[in-house]
Amino acid sequence: MNIRNIATIAFALLFGLVAVLLTQFWLGRQRVADRQTAAIEGTTPVVVAAQPIARGMALEPSLLKVVRFPQGSVPAGALSSVEQATVGGQRLVLRPIAANEPILSTKITTPGGKVNLSAAMTAGMRAVTFRSNDVAGVAGFVLPGDRVDVLLTRDAAAGSENSALLAQVVADNLKVLAVDQVDDDAAGKPVVAKAITLEVTPDQAQTIALAQAAGTVSLALRQVGDSEPVGRRMTTVADLGGYRTGAPVSRPVVTRKAEATSYRPAAPTGPRVVVTRGVEATSYTLLR
Repeated sequence: MNIRNIATIAFALLFGLVAVLLTQFWLGRQRVADRQTAAIEGTTPVVVAAQPIARGMALEPSLLKVVRFPQGSVPAGALSSVEQATVGGQRLVLRPIAANEPILSTKITTPGGKVNLSAAMTAGMRAVTFRSNDVAGVAGFVLPGDRVDVLLTRDAAAGSENSALLAQVVADNLKVLAVDQVDDDAAGKPVVAKAITLEVTPDQAQTIALAQAAGTVSLALRQVGDSEPVGRRMTTVADLGGYRTGAPVSRPVVTRKAEATSYRPAAPTGPRVVVTRGVEATSYTLLR
């Protein structure tokens, strides 16, 4: 076999080997692309915090990243791109955001907005404030972000001779927006407040305003995650087990005891003896 034939065979083997390697490389890249495509299908991009972001900080691209969520798990108000979170002007964080937590439109201001209470409120809701003390404010353990029930204690028969005290739930499961002038959800130190601000509907705002004039308003702190409505809306004095309010009170009849008759012993009978001592005489009766 001459050298030309040997060289031809060698070049054919080399080209064949290169073709095999290129085919394997292409197939490997195709498998990776298929896996990535399969992973992307059925998901949606969501902007999350790349690190903890404090309340009041401005959103910047360096603080954000995009991850993919299953389509059925995307939270309402989520943003799909970093540009969407920063376009239009500076946007500030209304509530502290943890690392990898989705950036929701309800947690940031509109472009150029300010970090104020009205920006943090739910659309269509109102804020009402009432005076508080250590009792009405649950000893200071009511903090921004908590959920409470509003109780009213009043006299239903005010102005009449009979009292009719009762306690009623005028609104339940309300969100606490601020305590005094602090509206930071991250506040964790109990403090006895002079004023508490709640997020309510327009109808509840009227009810609570009237309740403050009708009697004593107090709060009942809810356990975290408890959203069940209050079953019993009103309690009266009769429910405590005492007499019914406004009903006549029965009193025991006290009869006057008969006056005790004085005992007078019968006069003794028998012979009488008179004893004279000087000028003084004393008479004695002898008993038989």
